[in-house]
Amino acid sequence: MGHIKTTPIERVRNISKEDFIKNYFKPQKPVLIEGLTENWAAFQKWNLDYIQQHAGDQIVPLYNNEPTKGKQNSAEPATEMKMADYIELIKTKPTDLRIFFYDLKVKLPELLKDFEYPDIGLKFFKRLPVLFFGGEGSKVLPHYDMDLADLVHFHFQGTKSVTLFSPKQTKYLYKIPFAVHNLESIDLDNPDFEKYPALQYLEGLHATMKHGDALYMPSGYWHYIKYLDGGFSMTLRAFPRHLGRFGNMLYNVFFMRHFENVMRKSFGQKWIDYKEGRTFSTTNKRAAKLKKQAG
Repeated sequence: MGHIKTTPIERVRNISKEDFIKNYFKPQKPVLIEGLTENWAAFQKWNLDYIQQHAGDQIVPLYNNEPTKGKQNSAEPATEMKMADYIELIKTKPTDLRIFFYDLKVKLPELLKDFEYPDIGLKFFKRLPVLFFGGEGSKVLPHYDMDLADLVHFHFQGTKSVTLFSPKQTKYLYKIPFAVHNLESIDLDNPDFEKYPALQYLEGLHATMKHGDALYMPSGYWHYIKYLDGGFSMTLRAFPRHLGRFGNMLYNVFFMRHFENVMRKSFGQKWIDYKEGRTFSTTNKRAAKLKKQAG
């Protein structure tokens, strides 16, 4: 067992629109921005108690880290419970249960007045501010977003660990065909370099986020997220900068996702095993080639 190579994500405080566009948006480089939320009502008010007061009676679907099996749809919740009970759970103990893609506009529109879309040069898609919740120890499978949006991720209450990988690193990540995630058997915290040799060549960027921090994740960047204690985050999405990305997004959203679910329903576990086998052999061949070149 070894460690994945990472370097810290650059941190800035209160950046100007010009600097953000020139140094991060145009070169598509991640950055953690401190102070961006300090004038928001959310900075003072948003914590787990506040969400509990406003949405406690809602029934929410919860996701865990179990791989989807057989003919399951690729995004099925593990269970559901009242928001008040779920928040009580993540306030008091570790759990791998998470709330995924909680649509603020639909579920808690009164919270929309608590934040502003930052004026940093991104064209935000204002119809979809979403929240994500997790308990201590919960992890989000390494993935990139299917719609290839530029993302700004804001964290509230507690701390979370975020590791990003640029799209250029995809070749070392054991990406599954017709999906936006990697092999679910890989543990990036304790990588098995014998079984997954390509992980030795992987280079990530890492940040620990605290309350009010904002992280810019460029289009197509992989993210691997761990909640170090109970908390939640909001993601604001912006349209991708490159037209080519827009074409890829249409393919991902309108073809790939449906094709994947049709294949799962038709062939179940056989389809999943076939894809995993293909990922394994092509990525390991690539690693063997790199080893030969280095040797």
